[in-house]
Amino acid sequence: MSSAASDKGADARRTTASGRGEGQRPSGQLTLGQLRELVGARRIDTVLLAVPDLQGRLKGKRYSAGHFLNRITPGGADMCAYVLATDVDMTPVDGFALASWDSGYQDLVITPDIATLRLLPWMPRTALVLGDAVDHDGAPIEVAPRQMLRRQLSRLARHGLHVKAGLETELVLYEGTYEQAAERGYQGLRPLTVENLDYALDHPPAADRFFRRLQAALAGAGLPVEAVKTEGAHGQVEVTFPYGGPLSACDGHLAFKHAVRAIGSRAGLAPTFMAAPETGVGSGLHLHVSLWKNDTSLISESDGALSALAQHAIAGLLDALPQLGLLYAPNINSYKRYVSGSFAPTTASWGYDNRTCAIRVVGHGEGQHLEIRVPGADANPYLALTAAIAAINHGVEQGLKPGPAETGNAYREGCTPLPRTLKQAQIAFRHSPIVREALGADVIEHYAHLAQLELDHHHRVVTDAELRRWLARA
Repeated sequence: MSSAASDKGADARRTTASGRGEGQRPSGQLTLGQLRELVGARRIDTVLLAVPDLQGRLKGKRYSAGHFLNRITPGGADMCAYVLATDVDMTPVDGFALASWDSGYQDLVITPDIATLRLLPWMPRTALVLGDAVDHDGAPIEVAPRQMLRRQLSRLARHGLHVKAGLETELVLYEGTYEQAAERGYQGLRPLTVENLDYALDHPPAADRFFRRLQAALAGAGLPVEAVKTEGAHGQVEVTFPYGGPLSACDGHLAFKHAVRAIGSRAGLAPTFMAAPETGVGSGLHLHVSLWKNDTSLISESDGALSALAQHAIAGLLDALPQLGLLYAPNINSYKRYVSGSFAPTTASWGYDNRTCAIRVVGHGEGQHLEIRVPGADANPYLALTAAIAAINHGVEQGLKPGPAETGNAYREGCTPLPRTLKQAQIAFRHSPIVREALGADVIEHYAHLAQLELDHHHRVVTDAELRRWLARA
């Protein structure tokens, strides 16, 4: 499959970027009073209290709804701190300051954020609420992904600015279950579709059923989908969501991934959000971001020209994103997506409606915004947005100006390259003054250690590719 058939991303959004703010609730989201009514009517009997982990997954506990209302809502719940200090396999390891064998793997407190309370239509009589990690004195855990994003949003707010964001992600659907794929050693995976269906509207019945079930379930959870389209790679799908507050966009994205896996499993499908699930296939998590002051978009001037503020933001992104790779490309596999001619960027570049660039200025009028194309589908959305907003803060605070927009092929030599490997990204992240100023030494060490765990794991594993290349030739 051609890499050019994947990771392309959506057309310019014609809808306004004004969106809804963090405080408004669409249908499917619940107040505490509404939850009490549903529990009393026996329509809800289970509440999931979850915290986003470092990899962008929901981790937590199932509570009886009555216990949640009476005991958890007032003060939160204890969870082992290693939910924010472990690798993707949930292996207890040393090296994290937050939790280790030396610290005894103590608890932290997860306090429910009732603003995130929502129904989960794909789970019977179940609601989900996300929580924030704090210590036993109530101080936030700074390495927690939600807290990291909040810090960057607060930093931007000092300039009288706020962000609105829309997330657009790609995934690949394979036939069969995860268990069946594991039994086959992940060999011979069959994509749900086996031709280029980019922009197609004649979907196979199995794909159409999955799309309908997913859209209905998400709408019932207060997560209406803006659009679903099949992409160029076999089995690849792109889903876009409307604009809104950045924190709620990330909260919704984790619920969306939970829904995809649950609904896919029942349909006999194995969805993956890997950045590069096959050679030549790349799946992105594109961040559509606009800057606002009160109810006014500040991306463009009245004549449509790019504003000085937007230029500062773009310049900050170009300067800082190559040093923040661990937050948007966290795994060995993440870097196999960055291939010339793949629609995934390889350089820190920008342009108007130019899909070869890392930063694409797109949209019209009040809807003009920045599409940040560097994160892969495997990225933790909170961390990817943290990186983007930290870079924007850097550009605004330093008053940076970008060079000329790319009008042609940004894969050419001349632009600053993005990191090519996880090791390169780790070194840049650890030693960057920009990253240190934005995140602080403790956060840097936490995520650099997480990257080292991933590097150490792959360093000692013999791959199928090595065997194919060298078994008969060495």
